[in-house]
Amino acid sequence: MDRTDRRPSRLPRLLAGAVVLVLVAGVALVTAARSQHWGPFALDPQLDNPFLDRPQYVEAGSSTDEAARQAAADGDGNAAIYERLAKVPQGIWLTPEDFPRGQVGDHVAEIVKKADDEGDLPVFVVYGIPDRDCTGGFSAGGLSNEDYGPWVDEIARAAGGGDAAVVVLEPDALASAIDCDNRSERVDLIAAAVDSLREAGVTTYVDGGHSSWIRAGDLAPLLKEVGVDTVRGFATNVSNFQTDADERAFADELVELLGGDVHYVIDRGRNGNGASDEWCNPSGRAFGDQPGYVDDSTRLDAYLWVKPPGESDGECNGGPAAGGFWAQRVQELAAASGW
Repeated sequence: MDRTDRRPSRLPRLLAGAVVLVLVAGVALVTAARSQHWGPFALDPQLDNPFLDRPQYVEAGSSTDEAARQAAADGDGNAAIYERLAKVPQGIWLTPEDFPRGQVGDHVAEIVKKADDEGDLPVFVVYGIPDRDCTGGFSAGGLSNEDYGPWVDEIARAAGGGDAAVVVLEPDALASAIDCDNRSERVDLIAAAVDSLREAGVTTYVDGGHSSWIRAGDLAPLLKEVGVDTVRGFATNVSNFQTDADERAFADELVELLGGDVHYVIDRGRNGNGASDEWCNPSGRAFGDQPGYVDDSTRLDAYLWVKPPGESDGECNGGPAAGGFWAQRVQELAAASGW
């Protein structure tokens, strides 16, 4: 009698189980890679909305944060207002006066590292174009033509060295070029800056003025010339007071004129009561709604507070020098906003 063991081998079942485990592990790995944007799922800094996956970084040590700390130490009853304002994400402005070549890169790299550690997204504002405030004078300054490119390159390398960063490039520069008759110079400098930031992998929005200044039809050619279509898009209403509705209409018109493939962000930090006839420290204004990303299938990526609302526009209407913290105006904005 044949007593050969006829029981089925366990090997096929073991192999099948191993295959299932491999498949499960593979699915889990792909899911993790997709959610964390590893490898082939990495975000493209110009094609993807950077605000969807990371909250905006809140800078410790900003002028508003320092004012809040000082007010708390002094027993100032307005400390709570400053503390609340300091917790709202705002643009981190880079000027050559405060952060010259040789220093700006370290400053940016430090912020990027802190933001990466927290899983946040820093928003830098590059503001150093030659003859910077050629129409108003309160933020006059900037670099020479020769020094501007290397300064931006240093920022680009540092900002691109981390996981993610955003740059709003040169508020007012293109819009004012029409008034100041330095179009070709501005276009060349900003085009080179766009190239530098793009090549460094930094999500970039070129400033596009606002709805109550330069006509979209006049500004669109300048944005095209600097290569706005090679980066994420443009920014509007930076440091201004126009309403969300007016800015969306203006920006959507710009998008159409630019071929429909660009995106934009809107600064709403001080537009709670809309605009007046003044642009420099106008009274009667209010904070806008809180900043945040937009995911509504339009070209609007986010509402931001690019201009820190606590900082002066310049020495006008009783304000301190441009960029200085202005406690009285913060209190007025807070009261008008129901804070």
